[in-house]
Amino acid sequence: MKEVVIISGGDISEGLILEHINKEKEKIIIAVDKGLESLHNINVNPDYIIGDFDSVSKDILDKYSNTELVKLNPIKDFTDTHMALKLAIDLKADTITILGATGKRIDHALANINIMKEALEKDIKCKMIDTHNEIQLINSYTELEKNTKYKYISLIPLTNKAEGITLKGFKYLLNNATLNIGHSIGVSNEQVDDIASINVSGGILILIKSID
Repeated sequence: MKEVVIISGGDISEGLILEHINKEKEKIIIAVDKGLESLHNINVNPDYIIGDFDSVSKDILDKYSNTELVKLNPIKDFTDTHMALKLAIDLKADTITILGATGKRIDHALANINIMKEALEKDIKCKMIDTHNEIQLINSYTELEKNTKYKYISLIPLTNKAEGITLKGFKYLLNNATLNIGHSIGVSNEQVDDIASINVSGGILILIKSID
């Protein structure tokens, strides 16, 4: 299995990076623009650096002259993080983890949630993780192992509606329900069983696990 970790330029802790790259299995690391500075601070060398480099320090960037560099035109149709996702897909990733994709820019955070649809359509497991949340998109039957780290689980439609939603193993249950965009009924559920399940027969849901 080929695992790719994307380090973007939003809010990110050094501990979170180390948690997701210091594993026994080798992972491909992609630094996105200012995300390179986060890796530089903990002496981790990425396999690829991608971006238009409008935010990363030139002094730091110059230290990675031997790393494969993908320089993007600042005038482009896709964000740097989206291009990093496309690179991960081109690298035949089986799983993609995106760190540093949230922060002060809510427009970037929303866009980063949306770009995961491209991975979903190719059946690639993709998650966005920050210090408080784990976010993924689902469009079919999904099982969740209980993780005491996360108190709440929310389901929000990405598409106009998500249909055939059946929840098992949660505090609040649904049976063949439809969630429409613009409604908040799916927010702040809680998993009560060791294994819970979410069935979706049509549409896409944003699945968010939150610490608090």
